[in-house]
Amino acid sequence: MKVSIGSDHGGYELKLEVIEHLKERGFEVIDVGTDSPASCDYPIYAKKVAEDINSKNADLGILICGTGIGMSMAANKIEGIRAALCHDTFSAQATREHNNANILCMGARVVGPGLALMIIDTFLDTPFSNDERHIRRISMYS
Repeated sequence: MKVSIGSDHGGYELKLEVIEHLKERGFEVIDVGTDSPASCDYPIYAKKVAEDINSKNADLGILICGTGIGMSMAANKIEGIRAALCHDTFSAQATREHNNANILCMGARVVGPGLALMIIDTFLDTPFSNDERHIRRISMYS
């Protein structure tokens, strides 16, 4: 599985830990930036990850900023994207099963690295249910 990941300055340090974790698990990782903790604009990276998803260059995406809110708002402006802000494993599981979310958003100032990795593992390991009612609901807004 190929995962596209991006962050702004607020999520930069956590992004580095996540990339290492993903590679250890055998995922192919596309790092779209940012490449330093210097202040930058999160919508740039949300768009890059969304483009990787929409072009099928990546299977799923991860976006990290300070709270995860800005990234999720920016990503969800892009057609075809279902970005979910998750700060717990239950939400990560439910959004994959029920919403077929294709991008996970997290806040590095909200969750610590240990919890972040558990959320990511849950998100990446949970398949979409393919339940007819969930498909119907997703089609209402996509």
